[in-house]
Amino acid sequence: MAAPVQDIRIWDIQDRSNRPNAPRPWVVRWKVDGAERSRAFKTKPEADHIRSRLLVAARDGEPFDRATGLPESWQPRPADRRLHEWVRDWLAEQWPEWQPRTRRSAVEALSRFLLAVHPASSTPAPKELRTYLVDALIPGVAVDPAGRCERWLNEWSPSLEELTREMLARAERELATGLQGQQLSASVAGRYRKVARASLLRAVDLGILESDPWPPPPRGRRTRKATRRRRSVDVRQLPGPATMAAVIEPIRTHQPGSRAYQVMTAVAYYAGLRPSEIVMLRARSLSLSQDGWGTIAVTEADVDFDEPGEPKTGERTVPIPPVLVAMLRDWVRERGLSDDDLLFRLRRARASAPRGPGDASDRSGVDAVVPLSIATTASMNVADVRSSARATSLVRRTR
Repeated sequence: MAAPVQDIRIWDIQDRSNRPNAPRPWVVRWKVDGAERSRAFKTKPEADHIRSRLLVAARDGEPFDRATGLPESWQPRPADRRLHEWVRDWLAEQWPEWQPRTRRSAVEALSRFLLAVHPASSTPAPKELRTYLVDALIPGVAVDPAGRCERWLNEWSPSLEELTREMLARAERELATGLQGQQLSASVAGRYRKVARASLLRAVDLGILESDPWPPPPRGRRTRKATRRRRSVDVRQLPGPATMAAVIEPIRTHQPGSRAYQVMTAVAYYAGLRPSEIVMLRARSLSLSQDGWGTIAVTEADVDFDEPGEPKTGERTVPIPPVLVAMLRDWVRERGLSDDDLLFRLRRARASAPRGPGDASDRSGVDAVVPLSIATTASMNVADVRSSARATSLVRRTR
């Protein structure tokens, strides 16, 4: 079926140079199926060039897009989109499905990625570009097209079609380098690389790119010892129940917060809970018998700083042994907690924030619950404590 004939009318250039407040006095005016369109230009040759192209398109019978009023051949192809524009769209698509920490991690990775991907002939990027992108990439944040960073991105950020393996290989090397020039750990560099590549693979899935432009890994990377990641825990190196009990007991000292750290560590070991689940436990989550086993209902987890959300593996009920039942019963009584109170919250601030022996983080009680005093007995982090709990459970089941 033939396409309907469009009514295209193009008028002479309108001169508004006699108006002192008109920054673009030369106006091209045309009409597409009754809808009037116009574009203003600073000089008459610019306006005459666009008008001539419109006349040629109308004479050749080229269809005009009703939404923009321009010939369809003028519409940019999806692959012509700038990389920073595509990254923003990809983040907006993924944003609702991500937890807050995943969002922050992805924005950090992509801000470094955009800073690293540019032609070799580009001018130096603004010094504040990375910190600007950390905010400007968040969906819904208004950006100023006339700002210094946006102007640099619009000029030097390549289109998706212009991405080359050489350009991405150079960016990959920069993703593995820290802000101070130091070499990042294999896990951090791998995370940055994974997020950046995922954004491009989405363009491949949608047919915007014909193939994955990301370069293959260098030969030997997967087997290189420095980049090899341990994916298993040697349970023979983990402390058994008697050792863990001896470790947990002396955590309590004269320091006011040591009692909280002791109970939190006990929960991590005897219940096998994650730190994000421990800091969001409430008194109503506990079912404590008088002389036997009890249970903990895991229904919340800390998904952002003191923001409750769904646990990583969903809601569940965890059995706990009598030793932890007694410890939690004493803790609830000592603190005078009601059903809705968080178990581990300081009197004057947020949830308790113990620090593990190998943890340099200052985050809110989410990254580690093993107090520093454990380092005198074993160099452990919270993953080791939970691994010990799983190993103990496995041994009991096999007996």
